[in-house]
Amino acid sequence: MSVNHVTNQPDLFGSPSSTAGDLAFENSFWERGIERISGTDEAGRGCLAGPVVAAAVILKPGIRIEGVTDSKALSAAKRNELAEQIRAESLAWCVAECSPAEIDQMNILWAAMEAMRRAVAGLTPQPEQVLIDGNTEIPGLDVPSRTIIKGDARSHSIAAASILAKTHRDALMLRLHDDHPGFGWDTNMGYPTAAHYQGLATHGPTSWHRTSFNLQR
Repeated sequence: MSVNHVTNQPDLFGSPSSTAGDLAFENSFWERGIERISGTDEAGRGCLAGPVVAAAVILKPGIRIEGVTDSKALSAAKRNELAEQIRAESLAWCVAECSPAEIDQMNILWAAMEAMRRAVAGLTPQPEQVLIDGNTEIPGLDVPSRTIIKGDARSHSIAAASILAKTHRDALMLRLHDDHPGFGWDTNMGYPTAAHYQGLATHGPTSWHRTSFNLQR
């Protein structure tokens, strides 16, 4: 696991025992006087269409938001409910995107990293420490950071970020569906499904499709 600017970390970073329902990762910094801890995560990496979206969230020290966990484990209604609560109760939050054109230029991995960098850069106040979902450091990040594999299921702040990223992107894809109703984006959110591939075969790609992806089954 890669490490950037951080020393004397507890063993919990390499242990799967922590869950998004607790604050173990955040507490490991709060206890040392590092208060502004941001979690960051992305949504839409595997989609054929639409931007990749990232969010960053700084929770208030010691504050746990009941129900926050990996966004994939929640219903759409529960995600939307929690997103409102996260925005209202966090110290800071920001959502950022990389467009399909940027994805095609950078590739999806580095576009996702850039979206996370933008989300963190948009936080006011800026964090003192960033927790990143996954095992890839964010290039150009000017803040000490730590990667956490499966962080959206293990860190409360990363889980909160995953909810904001997912709800923002889903709302965008629902709006895009109104303009491009032939691809099933109101249900598949741009992910590869039979309906989406059928729409591509019938209508061809839109400007929201990622041309660097395989758009044929």
